[in-house]
Amino acid sequence: MAGYVDGFLIAVPRRKVNDYKKLARLCGRVWMEHGALSVFECIADDVKKGKWTSFPQAVKLKKGEVVFFSYITYKSKASRDAINKKVQKDPRLKKAMLQKKLPFDSKRMIWGGFKPAVKFL
Repeated sequence: MAGYVDGFLIAVPRRKVNDYKKLARLCGRVWMEHGALSVFECIADDVKKGKWTSFPQAVKLKKGEVVFFSYITYKSKASRDAINKKVQKDPRLKKAMLQKKLPFDSKRMIWGGFKPAVKFL
């Protein structure tokens, strides 16, 4: 049962979705190997621009882009912190980041850690 969640929101150019998925698969494997409980990468399917707020507005979505909502679950915040330290040192991610430019604009990425408030399992 997850006791802590990291959430991410990004805009990915549609022409780079496959590149993003490739990077996401690598990241998912690395996080899981270091102890994450689950990793989800979700592409927008029914997401509309709102009048005041919305997922597209949050990432300043441009024409030709799609929103990804992603999250990683952990046993606890302490577990998340320890896992993320290991992930940051993982040579596979360092190599991937050095070899290629990210397939999205990291300046428009939104992320944060969350404590579950209500759970139904």
